[in-house]
Formats: sequence, structure tokens, C-alpha cells
Amino acid sequence: MQELISDPRDLTPQTPWQQTKWAWVGEEEIVDHKTKARLCAAALLPFRDGQPDWAGFAESIRWMQAAADRYGVELVIVLNADTGYIFDLDDAMYAEVLRRFRAEFPATKFIAGVTARGAENDTTFQAERYRKLIDIVQEHENCEVMLMTSRWLNALDPERRRDAYYEIAEWLIRPGIVHALEPAFVPWATPYEPWLLWQLAQHPKFVGGKISTLDEPHFLYWAAMCKDLRLDFAPHSGDDFGIATAIKVGLPLLIGAAVSGAPLICAAKDMWLNDDVPGKKFPTGTGRFDTRVYKLFEAFQSLEDQVFRLDARMSASPYKHSTAHVLHTLGLIASPESHPACKDLRGTDEAARMEEALRRAKRMAEKLAIPGFGS
Repeated sequence: MQELISDPRDLTPQTPWQQTKWAWVGEEEIVDHKTKARLCAAALLPFRDGQPDWAGFAESIRWMQAAADRYGVELVIVLNADTGYIFDLDDAMYAEVLRRFRAEFPATKFIAGVTARGAENDTTFQAERYRKLIDIVQEHENCEVMLMTSRWLNALDPERRRDAYYEIAEWLIRPGIVHALEPAFVPWATPYEPWLLWQLAQHPKFVGGKISTLDEPHFLYWAAMCKDLRLDFAPHSGDDFGIATAIKVGLPLLIGAAVSGAPLICAAKDMWLNDDVPGKKFPTGTGRFDTRVYKLFEAFQSLEDQVFRLDARMSASPYKHSTAHVLHTLGLIASPESHPACKDLRGTDEAARMEEALRRAKRMAEKLAIPGFGS
């Protein structure tokens, strides 16, 4: 029988997850009915007649906040990430999104995505490519900076990638969140090795990380390691195809799915808590959690599986267009348009598809008296 690594000091930069004990921990072994973890919702930037729909932008965020307030969930809005068309925004519009958000929500914490700017013709990693957007974000307070991966950063071997993150961190005066992708999202992406995750978790400026996962349970690997070693570093699930897992293990979500399913997800987070958890909004009276949450998990996942369905290229990138259709159907935004430069679009039947996808979710919302989801 293979002896599995359990001490991070035994890790090397090349150690694969399967040689560690954390890759073999089941979800049921780390279930947590007591921790109230935050929900980080990657906000959609809606468009109307080719221009940002600022009224719809604010209304959709107020809708999410109302759900979070009702169920006692800490909501952090994620701006200028993929759902906010970061790769289609110039620097002026990037800054305008943050300015508009802060004017409308002066006390609300946000996370802003940053990535490499101007690296199209680079042949090696250059840390300063991240500096421009970091500086724009850090003009604001009560925020965190998510260092979105980029091609040349990802191309570095584990040791040089750690050093690159540390170099970028020198510019941070706000808390940082690192970000890893599986190759299912972009072909050049590689998730963190356990050694790299351990190294990044030691840095005092990194408060957590997001793992966008599709084909392998990397979020569970991260969760098992961080819980076992009691790291002061919060794994955030970026898995829109497995939303319930983060709720079950008491860890944060950082997902675009919250934009189309916020009331359902917030309700589920409260239902999963035992009655004795301080701040639980809707106790069962039994001391236990509300087992109806399992059906709610199924209902919102069936919706998000359609929003994030894979296209013929095996890409979920058009989810932004589907999200706009959901918010339009719910009456939160005026138009289901995408950013005019975005090429990741659904078909002409998307309005009908999203209306159909909402049926089960709306039915469950009615049965559980979850407001804000139509009838």
C-alpha cells in the first residue's frame, strides 16, 4: 500500500495530489453544519443598446443583497471578473465599473478581478503586467484583489510561479486572492500542485484562493488540506457545476452562478446550518439542519447546469449570455444583451431555454417560501 504524504514539509514542487492524503478525503469526512461561509457573487455587467445598463447592474446586486440579508449570508460582490467581461473592458471602463459600484454601494465589500494587461506579444512572464489593474482597484477601500491567472504566469514551473505570485504581492495593499484553473476552461491552464498551494497559503497577503474546477475535485483537495493543516487561508469554490459541495463543507463560494440563483443559494446556506449556530435565520425547532435542503441543492443545480451548459466547443463561456436571459426573465435587467465585443453567445432560442430552466427552481422557491424568484 502506498504511503501518502500528510506533512507539507515532505512535499516537493513536483508532488502530485494523488500522492497526498488530501486527495483521498471524501466530502462526507469534512461536512460542516456550523460554519457560516461567505458567498462571493461574480456580478454580471448587463448591456442595453450596446451600452452598460447601470440601472440593471445596481438592481441585480440589490436583488442578491436582499436574499443575503434575509438569510444572514455575508455577500461579497465580485466585479470585473469573467462574468463582468474583464477581457472585453478597457482600463477606463474597468475603473468606471468600480466607481459606479462604490457610489451605489458605499459600505459593501467587493472583490475585483485583475489580470495581465498588454501581454499579447510577450514571450515570458512579466509581473508588471498586473500592476495597472491592481492600482485601479486599490484606489478603493473595503475590497480584495483576485489575481486571475494568465497564460505566461501559468506557464511557469511551480517554484517560479510561486516567486511570480510573491512578486505581484509586493504591490498589494489590499488582501489578495489567488486563482487557479483546470485545463477544461482554457487549454493552457494547470491547477496548483499541493506544494504550490501550501506555499501560497503561507503568504500573509493572500487570504484565500479560488479554484475553478470541472473535471477533477480540486476544490475538495484544497478544502481537505486547508482544514487538516488549519491554514489561515480560505479555499473558495469556483465550481458552478458543484455548488452544494462548498455549502456542505462550510467554505466560501466565488461563482457566477450566484448572479442567477442568489435567493436559492442563500436559503440553502441557512438551511444547512444546525439550529444552534448563532445567526441562523430559520431554525427547524429540532436542533438539526433542514433536510429539505437536499432537494433545494438539486433544484438550483439543475438551473445552473443549463446556464453553464457546454457548447459544441466544450466551453461554458456563453454562460454570461444565459445569465443575462435569466435576469431579464426575472425582470431585473432591461435587456439580455451581452457585451458588444463578446463572441460567446447562445442561440436565438435562449430566452425560451432559460424560461424552461427556471421552472423547477421557481417551483422549489414557492414551496420553501423563498422570495425574489418569481412565481
